[in-house]
Amino acid sequence: MAKTTARRAVEDIAAAVPHLIRLPEGRAWVDYDREADVLYISLKRPQRATDTVDHGGILLRYRGKELVGVTVLNASKRGVHGKKRRASGNGRR
Repeated sequence: MAKTTARRAVEDIAAAVPHLIRLPEGRAWVDYDREADVLYISLKRPQRATDTVDHGGILLRYRGKELVGVTVLNASKRGVHGKKRRASGNGRR
């Protein structure tokens, strides 16, 4: 079981690499709040965002015209390209 979990983690990280290397600053801080199911991606620290634009629960955080962070609501329920995926088991979202 542990090898399967490790293999899956490696596959998931490998799939994310092309997206991660395109980050504007080449660096990011990622925090996940499991209880709230919110993923925080900071491109600047501190963010000091002055504006937020909501794209269907993906919040783009700006300081002026500069993107300084992204907040993903309901993160565990999102799949490829920001589309919500079905939760396994009961067929409900």
